[in-house]
Amino acid sequence: QVQLVESGGGLVQPGGSLRLSCLASGFTFSNYAMNWVRQAPGKGPEWVSTISTGGVIRTYRDSVKGRFTISRDNAKNTLYLQMNSLKAEDTALYYCERNGGPRGQGTQVTVSS
Repeated sequence: QVQLVESGGGLVQPGGSLRLSCLASGFTFSNYAMNWVRQAPGKGPEWVSTISTGGVIRTYRDSVKGRFTISRDNAKNTLYLQMNSLKAEDTALYYCERNGGPRGQGTQVTVSS
């Protein structure tokens, strides 16, 4: 079955960095575009970024452009999200998602001093 397991979240001060990882299994990872989605407390999920199958096309929501970088290693079946210059409003549960579903269980990112 499809499994997506996120890791790398944690507590970081404003301006800090984190690198999220998502290990995929149960499907041919290189055949799917992949997304990062986040959900802040009391809010609905919001799309963060998408990467194409080969990693050439990368798109971001406006609020993270220039700060976040999505990448993938198809040989390792792993998706990444490098997050720099983190802000309090980036605090959320971050999910890895295969395009069209499903979504992993998420990793918590908390940005606070």
